[in-house]
Amino acid sequence: MSEAMDNKITYLGIPKKILAICGSTRRTSTNLSLINAIAKLFSDNLQWKLFTGLSDIPHFNPDLDNDHPPDNVSLFRKALMDADGVLICTPEYAMGVPGTLKNAIDWTVSSMEFSHKPLALITASTAGHKGHQSLMETLRIIESDIPDTSQLLISHIKTKLNGEEITDVNTLKQVRSLIQSLIITIEKKDARLTAPDEV
Repeated sequence: MSEAMDNKITYLGIPKKILAICGSTRRTSTNLSLINAIAKLFSDNLQWKLFTGLSDIPHFNPDLDNDHPPDNVSLFRKALMDADGVLICTPEYAMGVPGTLKNAIDWTVSSMEFSHKPLALITASTAGHKGHQSLMETLRIIESDIPDTSQLLISHIKTKLNGEEITDVNTLKQVRSLIQSLIITIEKKDARLTAPDEV
């Protein structure tokens, strides 16, 4: 089987809209390169949109979390609502979740955009275990739809990428399985929403 064919995923429906969020705000972030690599691999199956406004979201303030939140908060919430699914790729910072990413998520706790939203998480860092575990706990407490097959820890990520290409064969297979899991989660949600009400 050719490499191009091996990168395909099983999916015959209308391409779903995926919002990609990079947990790092660095312009040359490895996680951003990983997002771009994934988007290129699966461009035939999914419509990708990259959210680039994490650093523009103000510090979470419960006093401002009302019917008229800051504009950049509203933009983030709308981007989440418009997406069929979400992919988060993030590094680990000081054994934890990057502050800008956690701050953005905090703005959605009351408005619940992540609740029952199909989501996939990749923590790609030097180690990543602590940050990954912490973020998984947050995503589950806000009721994201993230089965075990839709989360992935990639340690030593810089050894597994060359620019915007995943060069490690095992990592490529894991990413392929993760995206397939995300699509299945989206399709299950669609089926629940379109199922006729029981009489």
